[in-house]
Amino acid sequence: MNEHSFIFVPEKLRIRDENKELAIRETALKMLVEQGFDGMSMQKLATAAGVSPATLYIYYKNREDMLNQLFTHVHETFAEVALKNFSPEMSLEQGLWIQWKNRARFITEYPNYFKFFELFRNSPQIDHCKVNMAAFKQSMQLFVKNAIERKELKKMETEVFWSVAYGTFYSLMKFHVQEKSMMNKKFKVTDAIMKQTLKMVVKALKQ
Repeated sequence: MNEHSFIFVPEKLRIRDENKELAIRETALKMLVEQGFDGMSMQKLATAAGVSPATLYIYYKNREDMLNQLFTHVHETFAEVALKNFSPEMSLEQGLWIQWKNRARFITEYPNYFKFFELFRNSPQIDHCKVNMAAFKQSMQLFVKNAIERKELKKMETEVFWSVAYGTFYSLMKFHVQEKSMMNKKFKVTDAIMKQTLKMVVKALKQ
């Protein structure tokens, strides 16, 4: 082989481009939210992202692998946002306020991430064992444990606590995202509305 010989480098062995990977990921999330898993092919994704179909296989083995990688990324992003400025040592009201504010920011700043998670969190195509949320869960569990020890929170089933502490919040945010109230009037969640709701939730959790 001389110095002018051409060396073929298979597409799968080419260097990963972080900017291209980000563009592909965001395009995939948008398409999945709008079209669902069955409505999206790798060919459609490649066209929408402006890359060759072979380029996709640098980052994903197949559609199922892509779905799992996206789910993991969304979960990791959520955990990072949710834990910002949060400490398990906070009081029940203070900790929930930070959690509500952080989760509201996640919903508003990453709308496709939130919609994607809602669509696919119970999908059999997701391998939930691969999603490492140990640090997030440990922080949440310690927060509840501390609140119980300080007698700020009564002992209850985890599902009951989540339904009251966070289910209320997500119902409120649903109206916010739709920009409509139950009476079909314009609606936006404000800090004042959120604090008013939180006061009632904390009171309920203490009873």
